[in-house]
Amino acid sequence: MNTIKSVNHDEMIPLKFHLSQNYPNPFKEKTSIKYCAPYKTEITITVYNSNGLLIERLLKKEQEAGTFEVEFDGTDLPGGLYYCQINAGNYTAVKKMLLMK
Repeated sequence: MNTIKSVNHDEMIPLKFHLSQNYPNPFKEKTSIKYCAPYKTEITITVYNSNGLLIERLLKKEQEAGTFEVEFDGTDLPGGLYYCQINAGNYTAVKKMLLMK
């Protein structure tokens, strides 16, 4: 099960959407993905394999403004290159993630 948490409750509201590089990267089992939203909107975060097949939808919900973090668990997946994509309003970004086995 993926968990979403607010990173800093006292942090100022971000000025723009942002998807950070996952940490750690490369990773062995689990990795954290941080993202920011400047206003309340529906956010979708998905993970795809190197063939473009959907592996997992980590998040699809309306979320308040702020900085958040979601965990991706690749324990049961083969090692290789994966892509994390965020869609929020008209913002889209993709980051490469390397799962080491």
